[in-house]
Amino acid sequence: MFSLIQLIIKLPKKMIKDNANFELSCPLFINKYSHILLGHGSGGKLMRELINEMFLATFQEKNYIEHDSAVLNLHSKKIAFTTDSYVINPLFFPGGDIGSMAVYGTVNDLAMSGAIPLYLSLSFILEEGLEIATLWKVIQSIKKASEISQVKIVTGDTKVVEKGKGDQIFINTSGIGIINHNLDINFQSIKSDDVIILSGDIGQHGIAIMAIRENLEFETSIKSDSAPLAETILELINVGIKINCLRDLTRGGLASALNEIAFSASLEITINEDTIAVKEQVKGACEILGFDSLYVANEGRFIMFIPAEDIDKSLSILRAKNSTANIIGSVKKATNSLVIMNSKIGGKRVVNMLSGEQLPRIC
Repeated sequence: MFSLIQLIIKLPKKMIKDNANFELSCPLFINKYSHILLGHGSGGKLMRELINEMFLATFQEKNYIEHDSAVLNLHSKKIAFTTDSYVINPLFFPGGDIGSMAVYGTVNDLAMSGAIPLYLSLSFILEEGLEIATLWKVIQSIKKASEISQVKIVTGDTKVVEKGKGDQIFINTSGIGIINHNLDINFQSIKSDDVIILSGDIGQHGIAIMAIRENLEFETSIKSDSAPLAETILELINVGIKINCLRDLTRGGLASALNEIAFSASLEITINEDTIAVKEQVKGACEILGFDSLYVANEGRFIMFIPAEDIDKSLSILRAKNSTANIIGSVKKATNSLVIMNSKIGGKRVVNMLSGEQLPRIC
């Protein structure tokens, strides 16, 4: 276990030459060990070297106190707290990697409550035999993503499992944020006649992952939409948008998020197929792979439920960041919880929850 209070940079100056993606130099530790050993999770000298020279060297603060927990002053009566785990395969993909996604995913979960993300925990399960260079690349990605998201890594943990008992790297994070508004942003706040706005086109993250797994090639590469969403959400709140509910569209995609909300809030949700943006290459890949883009995972998209009078202000903010943001539907209270889609050809169909996992190991 290591515990930190604030983020600073404290790294050697020599630059890594064999990987152009490394912005900062690897520590001397990488010259001593090329791969993770079981001893790096033993609690002894090897583990101490790993923590000191890899993790603390990246995230340590000058007033660091070695203890089993971080003491934080939040100056708020209302906080948001979340946790998540990341097991994606492959570790690196167009538009992101397991490190940046772990930060952005946790920050986005906090943002869905309208919270200002402040602090993250960071725990690794490492497989024996993992290349130290790979771990260092992930650590640097986490550092960059935390700076972009303006959050601090304040505590963490490292475990090592035997070769064959893991898959290189698993990451667990928890996040804390403060809530400075009086909105109750959850499914219970949704009102009849609320409109649903989607923040952008869907399906890029899941298809970017599957394109690598299936060795699919396209005229232009499909990149994950992985990105932090808190800044956008806070901008919407600060201009007075009455957000009743937010949901990011990760595993299970848009369809699963809508079904979960419909079931939880006893709603009938109607969406319009022709207003849901999907890039042509994503559509093509879905046809090849037999997927429905409504169920494909995203890592930088969300839906919001708002009163109709806030549509124009909301779309103005969202379209400044993504031109494909759009109104996709509306809600009404109902005894039967359903998601119904008006198709492009004029028909209607029920959009059900998936019975299984369409895209495993996607986040």
